[in-house]
Amino acid sequence: MKKIGPKGLKWLKIIHLLLVVMFFGGILSSTALNLQIDLQNYNESYLAYKGLILISDHVVRYGAIGTLLVGFVYGFFTNWGFFKHRWVGVKFVLYLVQTIIGIFVVDKLMVANMRMLETQGALALSDPGFLQNHEIRQVFVWFQVAVTIFIIIISVWKPWKKKKA
Repeated sequence: MKKIGPKGLKWLKIIHLLLVVMFFGGILSSTALNLQIDLQNYNESYLAYKGLILISDHVVRYGAIGTLLVGFVYGFFTNWGFFKHRWVGVKFVLYLVQTIIGIFVVDKLMVANMRMLETQGALALSDPGFLQNHEIRQVFVWFQVAVTIFIIIISVWKPWKKKKA
């Protein structure tokens, strides 16, 4: 399989950084918005959840998919591979776990709460399921923030790197 040359690697790195910024910026924006929701105010909660869905669908999702695709390009078309260096493999596995949690926990809870807000109106704000979804979602969003920061640290420090003799 043909490998990407030095110029291509520079462009790939630029694309990768932009997509990661998009992905992480969306997660941070979502976190900030979620923290300010006044769960006593239906209109504010409804608009905030609309914003959360917008951020998820149009910022986080595109950043996540793009980052994943760039990861595959790095794995298949560069000398980095997926598991040639332990730190790259750790990053890749953590990113997959983080993305799966985002899709099957964070987004699922967010959509469920939005559905409750649309069908139950202000009554949703006192629904124990809504409140539990909101809290669990926030915990997992903080998990995503922590994992992303850890991935960034790994990217810079490149731990577990083989020592040169």
